[in-house]
Amino acid sequence: MSKIPCNILVVDDEEDILTAGRLLLKQHFTAVQTTSDPYQVPALLQERAVDVVLLDMNYSTGATSSKEGLHWLKQIRQISPATSVILMTAYGDIELAVRALKEGATDFVLKPWQNEKLVAILKSACQKRSGEEVRTAETAVQQNTAYHYGEFIGVSPAMQRVYQTIEKVAGTDANVLILGENGTGKEVAARALHQKSKRAKEAFEKVDLGAVSATLFESELFGHAKGAFTDAKEDRAGRFEAATGGTLFLDEIGNLSLALQAKLLTVLQSRQVIRLGTNKPRPINIRLVCATNMPLYEMVREGGFRQDLLYRINTVEIHLPPLRERREDIKLLAEHFLEVYGRKYDRPHLRLNPGTLRLLSEYHWPGNIRELDHALERAVILCDGAELQAEDFYFAPGGASPEQRQPSGGIADNDYTLEALEKMMVQKALVKHGGNITHAAKELGITRTALYRRIEKHGL
Repeated sequence: MSKIPCNILVVDDEEDILTAGRLLLKQHFTAVQTTSDPYQVPALLQERAVDVVLLDMNYSTGATSSKEGLHWLKQIRQISPATSVILMTAYGDIELAVRALKEGATDFVLKPWQNEKLVAILKSACQKRSGEEVRTAETAVQQNTAYHYGEFIGVSPAMQRVYQTIEKVAGTDANVLILGENGTGKEVAARALHQKSKRAKEAFEKVDLGAVSATLFESELFGHAKGAFTDAKEDRAGRFEAATGGTLFLDEIGNLSLALQAKLLTVLQSRQVIRLGTNKPRPINIRLVCATNMPLYEMVREGGFRQDLLYRINTVEIHLPPLRERREDIKLLAEHFLEVYGRKYDRPHLRLNPGTLRLLSEYHWPGNIRELDHALERAVILCDGAELQAEDFYFAPGGASPEQRQPSGGIADNDYTLEALEKMMVQKALVKHGGNITHAAKELGITRTALYRRIEKHGL
């Protein structure tokens, strides 16, 4: 099992906890440090970069108030704002958890922890930290160009209309529905709405509804009380409560079943939630932003989406154009990603030649900006010279779609060698996922690095 590149610091006054944490986490992450003395934390943070701190809430003998944990949370946030902090305590207090999240904690776990759950939380925090590093580099690039709007890059008329709508809507509490294909930047738009709103200093909670099972929907969104179901070992606030005062972003809302749509509509109408296992309504104060790549109006006509819920969530709609409808932005985006990944992989002097730029502009990009992003990263890794050439990219000459492409060097009718079969499977996975390396690697059951090696091996 390959380890996730992440430096984790565990802080707890119990040696047994430190030992258990170190033995568990070193199986999954590349670096795990421990300390029983929270006063050592500042020095440890300055000594080397720490991605995630797993922080106990109580250190004094008999202490249960968790004030010490909140104190050290603030200290860590001041010393290293980019470090994620996950709090842990043996005393479950849901109000404390909500307060800690608002003060900058990434998550909250109860001791004794469940190994799989703790590892999953830490993996998520490490991935978030990795993504923030890339976004930091992107922000540095954006500050040197006149073609950005927040995290967006583009000067096309289609994007100018998006910017204008965000400016008009951000200062209000109107519910917003963001529509667009995969990879067009729906989450970027949602964050822009939040950052430009009066709620910018409060929480931004994202929920991927496509990843929430029907059985966990109410617990995840509305919360639960201890004992509400088999694994409910403590009170837990849902995402609506965690987002109170801020923005709740419900991504992939088109994936909800009709039954779950009804439950969501009830909460949006009443502006209050009832945790599972209780009868006490709790008021919520959120700004709701939803997004989907699905045709909601067509789903309404076919009975797959509630019309009353659609009216509730789409006070204002923002349509994000696909990349093929904003071709004048492709050069700007490509140069942006080239600089980002040139820095990341220590190849800052790479450039795009005019012929390659023309091919990038003519290609129809079914995966939109996400596909262009991955394409530039791959090209930077595989490029041998000082300029990115057409052969460094996985796209069809002349801008043909992946579905129309007839891969060169495909498997012949009588060629059933393992190498030929491997090449065919890699090609099929890349075509299926529009050149998305992460998704193709996942389908093939290999790592991104292993997939890159096979792409280079077969000249794809």
